[in-house]
Amino acid sequence: MQRLHEAGYSVGAHGAAVLLGVRGYYLDTMGLAGVNDRKLYDDAMFLVSPRIHLAANANTDPGAHRRGIATLLPGIHPYKRGRHGISRGPGYPALRPATPGERLPVWRDGMTDVYTGIAINIHKGSRTSVSSEGCQTIWPGQYTEFMEATYAEMTAMNQSIIYYVLIEERA
Repeated sequence: MQRLHEAGYSVGAHGAAVLLGVRGYYLDTMGLAGVNDRKLYDDAMFLVSPRIHLAANANTDPGAHRRGIATLLPGIHPYKRGRHGISRGPGYPALRPATPGERLPVWRDGMTDVYTGIAINIHKGSRTSVSSEGCQTIWPGQYTEFMEATYAEMTAMNQSIIYYVLIEERA
């Protein structure tokens, strides 16, 4: 809860469920010490509401180093229920940006300005890859429970939007 307050978000004041992503949460315990690694579930995501606190291992970085690949900027981002993987079929339950054109602010590898990322979803990763071209992914063994709880809290709190607060771990 303190991390949400530090980021300028108060669950009690808003009376709603919120997601907190912490980039580099396992900064010194997974991967290279002191480094926010890519291709590793070394971040964390928390579902916080007046009724529940639930944690999951996550990845908030792209799964590659490539010019132009997107990394979501820290901040408060609106998300809505949706589906991921729809280009290959019906997809599966996930969260999609609740912004016009599903656009969110991103950094792009090899570029210096802030750009727009399209469909930076929150979805399931895989056991062999973080499955991210810029999306926020959750370890597959925790995904179903986490997403079902998120959807349930959105319903219980009468929310069509859930805010995702992304912060970076301090060294």
